[in-house]
Amino acid sequence: MIVQFGDCRIELVQGDITQQEVDAIVNAANSALMGGSGVDGAIHRVGGPSIMAETDSLYPNGCPTGSAVPSTAGNLSAKYVLHAVGPVWHGGTKGESEMLASAYRTCLELAVQNGCKSIAFPALSTGVYGYPMDLAAEQSLSVAREFLIEKKKPSVVRFVLFGDGAYGAFARVLESLTA
Repeated sequence: MIVQFGDCRIELVQGDITQQEVDAIVNAANSALMGGSGVDGAIHRVGGPSIMAETDSLYPNGCPTGSAVPSTAGNLSAKYVLHAVGPVWHGGTKGESEMLASAYRTCLELAVQNGCKSIAFPALSTGVYGYPMDLAAEQSLSVAREFLIEKKKPSVVRFVLFGDGAYGAFARVLESLTA
């Protein structure tokens, strides 16, 4: 699914984020930037050990929840990996919505600052962090839409989703944002 916002577009695809041909890939990182499972594990496996070596060197104190930091992309085809730390879901009572929005916004800002024309996101915080998929879709797509309308870049914001349920949740929200 592709939706245009001026000269920019939001794309939804099902697939493997490590195989995306984009300038920046967003990693669903933990605050220690220590590598993990899911998207994080896949990015480090495919990208190779240079990504971890770089984040260890540049960010020894990790990255706070709701933010992101850049690194090169190792063996990935992208130029950058943006390590975003989304919140753990605690029922929505601990500022999770604001932290998730901030993580997405920070990635978009980093992409623009680094001259990226395209960026691929996973559904941050929806795996082991337990963020409800429908709420995550609303927050992430709203942030992306607002950013594209305001900044008019990057040209492509792609959400790479794992499974029919994630794709369906994001497609429903994206359709509602264009109605």
